[in-house]
Amino acid sequence: MRQTFYWVRPVLILCFLFFRLPSVQAQLSTQWHGTWAGTMHIYRQQALVDSVPVRLTIKPSDKPGVLTWRTDYLSPKQPMTKDYTLVTKDAAKGIYITDEGGGTVLTNYLFGNKLFNVFEVQGILLTATYELRGNELIFEVTSGKKLADPANGVSSYAVDNLQRVVFRK
Repeated sequence: MRQTFYWVRPVLILCFLFFRLPSVQAQLSTQWHGTWAGTMHIYRQQALVDSVPVRLTIKPSDKPGVLTWRTDYLSPKQPMTKDYTLVTKDAAKGIYITDEGGGTVLTNYLFGNKLFNVFEVQGILLTATYELRGNELIFEVTSGKKLADPANGVSSYAVDNLQRVVFRK
């Protein structure tokens, strides 16, 4: 009888981990909060084409479950501010919404200390991530167009552009 159910214990352990990990990992900790500074390096076709000093401020807003997410691009030629909010949609599942204002909202997914966001604009696929690593917050955006027609139902996308910042407090 014992040999018949040899699989029960591993399955129970996996079920426990599967149902427990999202609630443990899905919270943005207060370590994300604060003012971060770094330099955005902008690559096109693997060549560095520009760099811009950037300041990121993440802090709780007046509303529960909402963070202000302000990015200041400190370019002498074209300074720009992106004032967004990050809204907790389902913390247990690690789902957050970036509200860019004007009706533009993007869904984010938190796995451990890394926030993922994948979206498409005018046929260009973009992937944006923020990853908290100790005292650094790494921000990356890649973008590219769809390559040839799908083969066997699989579409490939080029990665033509990369924007990357290593923020530090």
